[in-house]
Amino acid sequence: MRFNDTVVGVAFIALAAAMIAMTFSFPAFPGQDYGPSLFPRILGAGIIFCSLVLILRDRRAAVAAPWLVMADWVREPRKVASFALMLAAMLFYLFASEPLGFIPCAFLIQIVLFLWFGVRPVTALVVAVGMTALVHWFFSSMMLVALPRGILDSVL
Repeated sequence: MRFNDTVVGVAFIALAAAMIAMTFSFPAFPGQDYGPSLFPRILGAGIIFCSLVLILRDRRAAVAAPWLVMADWVREPRKVASFALMLAAMLFYLFASEPLGFIPCAFLIQIVLFLWFGVRPVTALVVAVGMTALVHWFFSSMMLVALPRGILDSVL
């Protein structure tokens, strides 16, 4: 699936405008002319500028491109289901990571995806356990990120 550059440009302008609008609620630093809102506003202005250039370049093209071109994979139900499963995995983590915790969520997501994509069950289990442990160790110990503990709060 490929969107026209004008559609992409308008979408990025909307996202950048929303980002800039959110910076108006940031607190100001007393005694300074700038605060934590400066960098996001500069970044948002840059995104808007680049998006306008993208839109203008697309509109000046001699051949008008269609707004949306569907890729070949969209006609294959298994590939569409795989795409939907990836989105479902992200939503599952987003909503279930606080109550369940990082470790159970990461493990469940990996097992489901490995099995869906045809990995042998024993291999899927070993890799899911190993990668969950490795990612948890790296982010919680090395990067000092507070990962959600969920149901394992008393154990960790």
